[in-house]
Amino acid sequence: MKLYNPLLLAFLLPIFLFAEFPGKPGKWQGYDFYNFREGDASCRVVVPREVAEGKPWIWRARFWGHEPQTDRALLERGWHVVYCEVGNLFGNPKAVARWDAFYTYLVGKQGFSRKAVLEGMSRGGLIIFNWAASNPDKVHCIYADAPVCDIRSWPGGKGTGKGSPPTWERCKQAYGLTEEEAAKFKGNPIDNLAPLAKAGIPLLHVVGEADTVVPVSENTNIIEERYKKLGGKIQVIRKDGVGHHPHSLKDPKPIVDFILKAAGR
Repeated sequence: MKLYNPLLLAFLLPIFLFAEFPGKPGKWQGYDFYNFREGDASCRVVVPREVAEGKPWIWRARFWGHEPQTDRALLERGWHVVYCEVGNLFGNPKAVARWDAFYTYLVGKQGFSRKAVLEGMSRGGLIIFNWAASNPDKVHCIYADAPVCDIRSWPGGKGTGKGSPPTWERCKQAYGLTEEEAAKFKGNPIDNLAPLAKAGIPLLHVVGEADTVVPVSENTNIIEERYKKLGGKIQVIRKDGVGHHPHSLKDPKPIVDFILKAAGR
């Protein structure tokens, strides 16, 4: 009977277990980049040159490639950066289901870490919070940047913010809401923080205090107050005199340090 070298098997096992990503690789920020479809979604994965132990990853929501300094810093540390398109769904149940399917693909077929770091800018806040509320056991932490946390604030413009009437119509359609139902809607991130607090998920918000598009008083401030009352941990970095843009920080070190600590690295 033929015997097999156990060292060779150990080397080949990851190759057998985890498939290559579909399509030919391109380049993003100098790293191999794959753009493909998984189910009904357009998906993207950026692969680090040397994969860190356990295959850690950060999940970007919306505005792919915008202010990439945090993603780039994590790639340098061996993290994957991933994206799954949920545009014009505003974090609704269909968007959450689409992310569920992509999560299953990444963890089940590609061997990614069971817990992800979620990153959302502006309207990306809707999907990261709604997905985390449905999957609190699958999240290390949330980095939210000028995030939309209440659709009535944006795109609704029902408070002090500018709003966006055409986008508000699309948002209501995405949720199947009338104007009257939207006024009483309880499916916003501000309404569903208890599962996150119970799971001990730390939050980091980076906001511009002069934001007139996604007013801090109607979004992040409400999250901060309610999350603390629930016993959750939240840190808010406030940029004086800055509006909705630019997002992130020129030096992403505070963001990266928060993520690494939350992920136990």
